[in-house]
Amino acid sequence: MWLIVFWSVFMAVFMFIGGFFMFRKFLKRLPKADGHSILDWQDHYIQKTRHLWTKQQSDLLEELVSPVPELFRDVAREKIAGKIGELALDQRADRITEDLIIRGYILATPKRDHKFLRKKLDEKEMDYSQYEQLFY
Repeated sequence: MWLIVFWSVFMAVFMFIGGFFMFRKFLKRLPKADGHSILDWQDHYIQKTRHLWTKQQSDLLEELVSPVPELFRDVAREKIAGKIGELALDQRADRITEDLIIRGYILATPKRDHKFLRKKLDEKEMDYSQYEQLFY
């Protein structure tokens, strides 16, 4: 009897967790007032700035995203690249720079993930003091 109760609770909890993540994805796909969803704009920024990326900058982004669990890494990479693309288009940049990558990473990720960025930048011996105001 206890096995059935345990299994029922276990299944219910995992169904709620899965439903939560599916619902979040659904909300991001809903069109906003301008007729485009958050994910549509993210894809737009990535497509418009694809030619601005160099191999070196792509490798830097890949290295900064490496602490993210592999299951979520693609989603995180796209979200960060979309924010970097948005910043690049706003500034009319002619190429993606290290500055844009770091600022885009900070702005695209929740504050709880900034410690991983700081750790990676320390490992690469990169100075991030000019971005301190963005961390808070």
